Amino acid sequence: MPIETVQILVFLTITALIAWLTWRRCVRDAAGRAGETTTQDDVFLAGRGLGWMVVAGSITLTNLSTDQLVGMNGNQMALLALWELSAVVGLVILAKVILPVYYRYQCTTTTELLEKRYGDYRIRALIGLLFLLGNLFIFIPSMLYSGSLFMQTLFDIDLPLLTIASLFGLVGAAYAVLGGLRAVAISDAYSGVLLLSLGMVIVFLSLAAIDFDFSGIPAERLTLIGDNNSPIPWHTLLTGMLFIQIFYWGTNQTITQRAMASPTAAEGQKGVLAAAMIRLMIIPPMVVIPGIVSFKLYGDIGDAAFGRVVGDVLPLWLSGAFAAAIAAAVLTSVNSVLNSSTALYVCDIHQRFIAPAPDLRRLNLVITVSFVLIGLAMVPIYARADSIINLVQELYGLLSMPILSAFIVGLLFRDVAAGAAIFAVVLGVLLYGFFSFVWAPFHYIHMMFITVVFCVGAALVISRLVFGTSPQWSPALFREAV
Repeated sequence: MPIETVQILVFLTITALIAWLTWRRCVRDAAGRAGETTTQDDVFLAGRGLGWMVVAGSITLTNLSTDQLVGMNGNQMALLALWELSAVVGLVILAKVILPVYYRYQCTTTTELLEKRYGDYRIRALIGLLFLLGNLFIFIPSMLYSGSLFMQTLFDIDLPLLTIASLFGLVGAAYAVLGGLRAVAISDAYSGVLLLSLGMVIVFLSLAAIDFDFSGIPAERLTLIGDNNSPIPWHTLLTGMLFIQIFYWGTNQTITQRAMASPTAAEGQKGVLAAAMIRLMIIPPMVVIPGIVSFKLYGDIGDAAFGRVVGDVLPLWLSGAFAAAIAAAVLTSVNSVLNSSTALYVCDIHQRFIAPAPDLRRLNLVITVSFVLIGLAMVPIYARADSIINLVQELYGLLSMPILSAFIVGLLFRDVAAGAAIFAVVLGVLLYGFFSFVWAPFHYIHMMFITVVFCVGAALVISRLVFGTSPQWSPALFREAV
């Protein structure tokens, strides 16, 4: 049998095995709830029944997709490991500070907390809409594009990127629609073990391919201290980087949804802290070393680096197994974003403005398919990007820091008018847009820091001067929540 056929058979077998194991587990869980009415918690929070190991695996795999593996390795420098190392801080803050608050307020979505803190539904609807826009126009298309690029590069196939992306979108939608968050999280846990194990094998084989010799690689590609012209200048770690991580891990529905799906806050916290340990010990070498090795082997080849080095260092049959792990990572990331997007749309918008008691299963299908089609339409645009990871981070600054400001004000202050917070969010989007497209005096991470500080200050000033309230510092919220 030709070795290429073995490679494809291994890929298909492992992919089918993960799907079967996920289906069997979901069927078993469903049998235990036979006759019960489908609720929001069932579809969007897995019935609040996820154990800490599943939470850890799901958080890890939801984040670790090809936009990280392809995008970070595509920079072909060690510096990008700082994203993962700083993410540990964000996860610890989620576990110790923010997650107990979500449990205290019994939230289904992160935006529900805003409604309860501000006492106004409008801010929940606005922030939910901004999250949706980010998922639809940034995360879903970037995941579909980067996953398709990796498969195209690894297998050296002539299929158009959009065709491969459509296959990912179809299967990802099936997971999200048929199994809800439970299927998504369980498949994450199964595929996570495979991806992390083979990922470390690739790190070792990549190093062996250059005899563990980094000579000839420019020093700026090996340092963790970036200069002013690097993707992450060292001084950005003192400003916007921390706020980026707090936003992504602490308020992003796609991530926190897993932690909120445990039966208790303590169980969710264990899962988040376990994910932080994985992020600290395993992920950094996976997202930079293959890229650095590829620079020595092939030169500056950008986002094609990871797929090419994997194709060269792995035996063909094992590359089929890794392709299955990558496919699982792409699928779980895509269906995770789809499931969280549907949760935001249903809970924050549809039930309030369209129908208070919709058919959740049917609505989930319609919205998921619509979101996949929008994401696929954006894939050709992302195919023209120089660096997928840098593009994603910079674009999301339009939404992330204004959104984060609403959470900061809502959690740290009392008696702030929701209208003031909404106005500050809108001003923040405009300010960052001005920084991005008109005048960029600083690195975009610095501009994120400026944006979030501006938004917080604007909300407090507008609330006092326009709405006549008296905002008060209220850090006791965290002590009460823990």
